[in-house]
Amino acid sequence: MRRQDDRNRSPMTRRTLLQSTAAVAATVGVVGGNGAVRADDPPRGTAVTKGRLKQSACRWCYGRLPIDELAIAAKAMGLVGLDLMRPDEFDALKRHGLVCTMTSTHGLTVGLNDPINHEDCLRAIHDAIEATAREGWRNVITFSGNRNGMDDQTGLDHCAKALREIVPVAEQAGVIINMELLNSKVNHPDYMCDRTDWGVELVKRVGSDHFKLLYDIYHMQIMEGDIIRTIEANHRFFGHYHTAGNPGRNELDDTQELNYPPICRAIVDTGFDGYLAQEFIPKRDPLTSLAEAVALCDV
Repeated sequence: MRRQDDRNRSPMTRRTLLQSTAAVAATVGVVGGNGAVRADDPPRGTAVTKGRLKQSACRWCYGRLPIDELAIAAKAMGLVGLDLMRPDEFDALKRHGLVCTMTSTHGLTVGLNDPINHEDCLRAIHDAIEATAREGWRNVITFSGNRNGMDDQTGLDHCAKALREIVPVAEQAGVIINMELLNSKVNHPDYMCDRTDWGVELVKRVGSDHFKLLYDIYHMQIMEGDIIRTIEANHRFFGHYHTAGNPGRNELDDTQELNYPPICRAIVDTGFDGYLAQEFIPKRDPLTSLAEAVALCDV
C-alpha cells in the first residue's frame, strides 16, 4: 500500500527517528542486551514530549519482563499505563502510578456471537467492569468470537442482545466496553468482528456511549487498509486503538507499510481522549523498540 498522506507536515525521517530514539533509550535507562531496567535507576527522561495522545503498552507483548520492570520503564517513557491486564495485576500498576488502559475479560474465539457463551462471557465482563470501576479506570474488552458456520447477520443479532444486557452495568459504573476488531485473514481465522462496517453497525444497534470498538490499526490494515479515512469517518464509534507494524506485527519502523505519525495525527485531530496502546511483538531489544514506537506516535 502507498504511504499515508502526511498532510503537509514535516515527516520524521529514518535518521531523525534513530537519533531521537537512541536518546530515549538512554534516558529511560535501557541497559544491556536484554532490556533490563533496575528499580533503583531513576527515570532521567521520557519518550513523550507532546503528550497529545495518551499511550500505553500491551502487557502480553513483554511477557518475558517482570511486571515491575516493565512498569518502571513504561512510567519513565511517559506511558500512562499498561493494556490488557487482569484485576489481580492492578496493584503492580498502582505501585508505579500507572493505570490499566484496558481490562481483560473472556477469550476471543468463544464470544458474544453465540448465545451458549453469553452467561460465561457476561459474567467475565461484569466482573471486569466492577474491578475497573473501583479504580476509577475506563475500559474493558470483549470479543465477538469465531463464526463456526454462523452467518454474520445472526452473529450481529446475538452480540447486540448480549451487549444490551451488560451495557447498563457499564453505564452505571462509568466504564466503556470495547469490542476488538481483528483480522481473520492472517492471525485469527474465522473471527467474526473483522470489518469496521460490521462493528459500527453493532455499536449503532447497542446505542450507548458505553459500548465502542477497539480499532486495531494493524488488523484493519490487513483486512481493509484506508486507515486514516476510516478513522476520520468512524472515530465516534472507536473507544481505543492498538498499533503494530504490518507485515509481521513487529516494530513500527521502515520495514513495514504503515506510516504511524500521520495516522496518530489523524486520531488526535478527531478530538480523541482515550488511549492508544502499543501492541507489536518486538524482534529487537524490547524496551528500546517500545521507546522508538512511543516517540514515533507522540505527535
